[in-house]
Amino acid sequence: MKILKIVLLIVGVVLIIFGLYNAFVPQQVLDIGPLEVNAKEGLTNQTLGMIGIGVLALIAGALLKNRR
Repeated sequence: MKILKIVLLIVGVVLIIFGLYNAFVPQQVLDIGPLEVNAKEGLTNQTLGMIGIGVLALIAGALLKNRR
């Protein structure tokens, strides 16, 4: 159970960081010579889902008790 707790905590942190990165960093879409187009989508359903699942994994990892 200790390994599961550590895995849940790590997965939660990674999902939150990746979701926030996708939400707030503009992605380069097109680069043709002097023309460069960037897209910033903001908070989409996918990023909100990743952040939400990350928070749930953090809570589950924090509340998971060791068996004795």
